[in-house]
Amino acid sequence: MTAHALHGDTGSTALYDLPGPRARRRHFLYGIASTVVILALLGWLLHLLFATHQFTTAKWRPFAYEGIQDLLLEGLGNTLKAFAYASVLSLLLGAVLASGRLSVHRPVRWLATLCVEFFRAMPVLVMIFFIFVALKVQPLPALVAGLTLYNGSVLAEVFRTGVDSVEKGQREAAYALGMRKTQVMTHVLAPQAVRAMLPTIISQLVVALKDTSLGFLITYEEFLHAGKLIASNLDYDLPFIPVVMIISPIYIGMCMLLSWFATWVARRQRRNPKTEAVDVAPAEPGTALPGTLL
Repeated sequence: MTAHALHGDTGSTALYDLPGPRARRRHFLYGIASTVVILALLGWLLHLLFATHQFTTAKWRPFAYEGIQDLLLEGLGNTLKAFAYASVLSLLLGAVLASGRLSVHRPVRWLATLCVEFFRAMPVLVMIFFIFVALKVQPLPALVAGLTLYNGSVLAEVFRTGVDSVEKGQREAAYALGMRKTQVMTHVLAPQAVRAMLPTIISQLVVALKDTSLGFLITYEEFLHAGKLIASNLDYDLPFIPVVMIISPIYIGMCMLLSWFATWVARRQRRNPKTEAVDVAPAEPGTALPGTLL
């Protein structure tokens, strides 16, 4: 049964009433006002950049040098390397901690909860500095470890919430069919929870990508560190502004690429027949379940 059949063509849904002509006109005016404000801010920003002569040839000529381009590319590669390690390890740690949080064994559940709450509350920069300075770990492992502990603990709560959001009847039906707990988790709960968790998972990975910039504080030669090194060697006023104007769009582009990837995966899941809901007619008394013997 479709949403129209459930709610009727009355111009409303179960969550909110569709806006009428006056509301649509008001929203249209709000949109125009917001656009004008944004354009005014952009115009003011461009005015400041031109007033401080940020687009002169002398300030952009150094970026045509091959050495500076290689330095930026090397920093970008190091950023992507740290992000790749941190994202994979965060997902694995999150899955392990979420499994502990969902465990029926109380000591395991308490230990997992303690780890999640501790690392979620600890600032990621403090963890990175502690690992780098106190434990004397190299910059890349220290950065990856700090990002993994923080983002893994956050993802653990995302995974746990996603699994708990699946209707209890799904779990009970799987146990009634004789499935073990591991089978229920991998074949029933996790596939249904992934679609609900995916946007939040990608959002947290975007946070991990942006937090790789903290590596420059422990001398890890990532993208921001390369930009800082370039700006500190330029011999004109406000050298950081052209560097920021190059680095910022690349960071924004990488985050947008992650968001696009999440949208593509979600769309692919909706088209996958294995993840589509199937309407099952009620079984008549005495009907055998599929895969069982009469």
